[in-house]
This record gives sequence, C-alpha cells and structure tokens, in this order.
Amino acid sequence: MYITTREKDIIELIIKTAGKHTASSIAGYLHVSTRTVQRDLKAIEKILQFFQLELVRKTNKGLLIEGKNEQIFRLIQHLAKLDPIDQTPHERKLLLLLALLQEEFYTIQILAKDLGVSITTLTTYLDEIEVWLANFNMYIARKRGVGIEIIGTEPNKRKALARFFLFYFSEELIESLFLLENGKSKQEVLLHYLNPDYLLTINKLVNATFNRSQLHLADSDYIGFIVHICITLQRKEDGFLLRTEEEDTTELTHEYNLIKKICAELEKVYSISLAKEDLLYLAIILKGSKLQEVTDLSYDKVMLSQVIRNLIIDVSTKLHVDLTNDFSLYQGLLAHMEPSLYRLEQKMGLFNPLKEEIKQKYPLLFMAVKSFVEEEFKDIGDFPDDEIAFIVLHFGSALVMKEEQLSIKALVLCPTGIGTSKMLASRIKKEIIEIDEVEIKSIKDIQEKKNLKSYDLIISTVRLPFIDIDYILVSPLLSAENIMAIKSYLKNNMESLTKDKQYIEPAQKEVPVRGELSVILQELMDVHQSIDAVIKNFGVYRTRNTEHKEIIKEMVNQAKKDKILTDDKQVIVTLQDREKQGGLGIPNTGMALFHCRHVEVKELMFQISHLEVPCLVKGMDGNDMYMKNLLLMLAPEELSIREQEIVSLISTSLIESKEAMLIFSSANEEAIRTKLEATFLDYLHTTLIKD
Repeated sequence: MYITTREKDIIELIIKTAGKHTASSIAGYLHVSTRTVQRDLKAIEKILQFFQLELVRKTNKGLLIEGKNEQIFRLIQHLAKLDPIDQTPHERKLLLLLALLQEEFYTIQILAKDLGVSITTLTTYLDEIEVWLANFNMYIARKRGVGIEIIGTEPNKRKALARFFLFYFSEELIESLFLLENGKSKQEVLLHYLNPDYLLTINKLVNATFNRSQLHLADSDYIGFIVHICITLQRKEDGFLLRTEEEDTTELTHEYNLIKKICAELEKVYSISLAKEDLLYLAIILKGSKLQEVTDLSYDKVMLSQVIRNLIIDVSTKLHVDLTNDFSLYQGLLAHMEPSLYRLEQKMGLFNPLKEEIKQKYPLLFMAVKSFVEEEFKDIGDFPDDEIAFIVLHFGSALVMKEEQLSIKALVLCPTGIGTSKMLASRIKKEIIEIDEVEIKSIKDIQEKKNLKSYDLIISTVRLPFIDIDYILVSPLLSAENIMAIKSYLKNNMESLTKDKQYIEPAQKEVPVRGELSVILQELMDVHQSIDAVIKNFGVYRTRNTEHKEIIKEMVNQAKKDKILTDDKQVIVTLQDREKQGGLGIPNTGMALFHCRHVEVKELMFQISHLEVPCLVKGMDGNDMYMKNLLLMLAPEELSIREQEIVSLISTSLIESKEAMLIFSSANEEAIRTKLEATFLDYLHTTLIKD
C-alpha cells in the first residue's frame, strides 16, 4: 500500500477530530488548496477500503471515518509502522522514463538508488515501461556490465513521453495550466520535466493562432499539442535532434503554416530555433488531433464519407436499428475518422482509457464496428481496439439519444473527446429524467465564470481546481454511483434549483408545440431553399481549356454574373488554398470535386465542366490522376444543419454506386439533373416526410 505524507496527516487528523474538520478547514490546516485535499480524499477512500472502513461526509458535521472500532485501531497501527512516500508509482515510472530518455547508460543499482526503490520493484517498473514503449516501436536494451538504454527513434521518444504525461497526468496538466494562466503557480518545473514558463508562453501563442484560424481541438488534444511543443522545445534545447528525412508536406500545408507561425513567435521569446524536421513533426501531431467542432467539415472527403455511410448502414443492419438518417452521427464520425486514420498511417500511439469499459458496456456494438473497420481498412493491418472504442462511443451516443426524455439545465465538461462528451450528455438525459437540457462545453470555454450562472448544475469528468462553483465529478461513462450522486444533488438542492422557475400548467402545453412547429417549419424552409438553389443553379459546361485553374476562374466569374456570389476573386483564392491542402481528384472516376464555403457566396451551387482534353490533378489518395470532369460546389459560409445535410448528400451521392459514378462523369446534363432530383426525393421521403 502506497500512502503520501499528506494523506497520512489527513487520516490522522480526521481520526483525532472526528466530525470537526471539512475539506476546507483541512486545507487551511495543511496550507494547501481545497482542491488538493479533495483529490487526496479520493485516494484515502481507497486506502480505507482495505480496512473495511468508510469516509463519510456529513452536512454541517464535517468528515468522519466510520466502521468497527477494531478496524480503526488496525488502521492506526498500520499508519504508525508505515513509511509514507511522496511519489506515486506512476511518478516513479515517469522519473525512470525521463532518466532513460537522456540516452545515458544507467545500471539497475544506480537507478534503484536514485528512485528510492528496491531492485525488484525497479525491475517490475522496467517491464511495465517496456510494454508501454512497445506501442511506439521501442524497447529497453539491458546490457550486462554496461547498463540500460531505450532503443528507438527520436520522434517515437517524444511521442511516448508526451503520451505518458497525457495518459497518467492529464488532470495535473489541466490544473497546472490554469494555475499558470492565473499566476497562481510558482513551481520551477512541472511533473519533473516540463518548463512552466515555456508551457505558459506556448499556450498563449497556440490559443491566439488557433483563434485567428478558427481551429478548435478537443480539450485533451489541445493540451496534448501544447505538451508536444514543449517537449520538442526542451529536447531540441538538450541536443536531441530529429534526423533529416524527405517528406511530402502537401497534405500538411495548412498545419505546417500554423506551426511555422507559432514557432516563429517562440523563437523571438526564447531564441530557440526549431528545424524544419521539428516543424514537420509538430504538423503531423496537429493533423492527427481531434477537432472539437464537427459542424464545419470539408465535403470533398468523398471516399471517407462513403465509407462512413456504409459503416452506419452495416451497424444499423447488424443491430436492427435504423441510424442511417442520423446526420449528427455522420458528422461526428467524419470529424473523428479523418484524424484517426491519419494517426494510424503515421503509427502514432493512441490510448483510450475507457476501452475496457466500452467493450464491456457495448460488446455487440463493439464487435459490429470492429468487423466492419477490419474488413474496410485491410491495408492498415491490425485496427487498434483503442480507436475502435472511440468509434463505438459515437454510435453509443446515437443509440442513447433515440430514447431521450428530459427537464433542469446542466453543463457537461468532458475533455476526453467528441464522442465521449456526446454519449455522456445522452446518458445523463436518459438516466435522469428531471434534467431538461444538457449542454456540452470545452474547459477553455468556461474561464469566464459569468457563463456558468445560467446552468443549474455542472457535471465534469475531470477536477476543476480553477473555479469555485460547485460541480459533480463523474466517470465519462456515467456509473451507477455517478447517477445516484447527481440525483442526490438534485434532491438536496431542489429549492434553490426551482427558485427562479415556474411550473407549466397543463393548459400551457401548446407552448412547446408552437416552438417545435417553428423549428420544423424552419427546417423545411432550409431544405426547400437548398434543393431549389442546387437545381436552379445546376449546369454542365464543355470546355477546351486544359488548365483546371482557368476553368475554375471561368465558372466562378460566371457565377458572379448569375448573382450566385458577389466577389469572385476572394472565392477563387479560397478554392486555391483548399487545393493546396490536399488532392481533390476522386480516384478511378475521372472526376475532381472543388468546393468552398465563403461569406461572398449567397446560394448553394453545384456545376460541372466537362474537359475535352483531360488534365492532371492530385487525387484524394495522394496520387496524380487525369481529370475529365471538374465538379464545383460553392456554399455560403453559414449553413444550418439541414443545409449541411444537402451539401453532404451531393458529395456522397457521387460514388454511392457504379451507376452513380457513370452518371456524374457522363457530362449528360439531363441525366445528372434527374439523378440529383431522385437523390433529393429519396432524402425527403426517408428523412423529413417519414419523420
């Protein structure tokens, strides 16, 4: 049993002064924060379980340890003989990993002495770390008479260290970052390695750059990205360099440019110049990160979109539940799968701490998803269960949402990821019928406390040491104990929760009906206007021009004349920028889909130019291909959910079948128009009319 000095002091204090101390008063007594004491109390609860004792929090009475007297006596005797440690096993393993990453030879005896553990314990730690390192294609070499060292590449060493921080110390990282931002941290080093000054500066620069570029990452990936930059900076400073390799940066143009801006500012502050290899490494990390926002997606991901549609159909068939019209599920999967597949291609280690719980909670759903992805992505090889578990979360969210009945406004804070947040919100709605509305926010969104006053309760999957408002700490999968805790909170705070609310009388039930009707009418209007604009603005043109950039200019200029858009030059620049980010040619079709959303575009537009002489463009698979038909899709910058569905519908219909591919590549305007109308009609029947 491991116990820290502070945990031992807290237990002894509670035993001596039963019922007289609260977490707040203990914090004052020990000169630490209340949040620190609350974290220690959770560890203490586990210690007490060994002695069949319970930590009880009684209102207005403080903290008590309850159980049989002989068990309390056993605990006191055990504490008297125990030598407390101020480092957890995970901290000791981190120190061991940091020592080995310095690329110096250490003997087992020296390492054991430095860490303050026995040789047997150290050997166990080394075995556990070696299992961890295997995920990053590294291993520990133990040479008799020489010492121990980690064998692996520098990029993998950086990834392994960053992932270790994020996997075992994510809460400490979040807490430290907020304390740094508020000037409340005076630590010279964080988690035995990270430079707090670097971390704070990096956070400010990344936040400012992302805000300007309107890029939003899931909280866990945002923290991870900052940690990766900090490690890169410190490893470069310590002389650990990346090898020069020729890499194709075409797909990383956007990410690479963002990294260049951030690192150029860092160089001004610290005079540490990162090499091109460092920038490329960080660009790869950024591209493999999960987006927080799922409403602003690229609709040129035609191949991936079709795979996701097929996945939803396959899971729906196997589970006998129709999820094919759940656009939110489609959006979430599209946002998740693109960086996910990129991570797998780049051999980037990813760990899902909820994997085993998800497999136990959704065994059939897990098998259904696993079966599909392993068949669909054979070229990837072994599709990791960690990635499959994230996909399952999206489906779990959609399945729970089909059974919702709701009542009080709650805020959910969950930095684990998009699917986790949605599923947690859905589970809360399903399990606690008193809650009327559940909103999901990023941790960074709640820095201004005034934004929290509109919620009746706050539910978080991580500790929030930076706010003074009460919140309920839960597991991302919402355990039975968590549900009881939330229900207990509602019951005990019913008076304050209903203070400013009024009961709705039965005669007033038409109010929500009117609201529902207005929403449906707006959706119908959005769908009608979108379909009408596409059909009205559709056209097929023939051109002898062999330069696709010139063809795009001609089409955009004509769209301006037709008053579909107001500024052709800005739209053309945006289209060119999009092309620089990656190939737009649809493999094995002779078609390429160019598109953008822009404030100068006033109506949806889908048009095709048929080239008499094919021209060479880059395909979505990264290979060059000959384009015979240039497809141009323009949309306003702001689109409602239904409008996004229509845009997505067009892009996915291009390759939904061999017949569809033949029609869209035929240059036959009448046939293509008929196909579009049939697609829209099917959408209306299966989505709106059926509802």
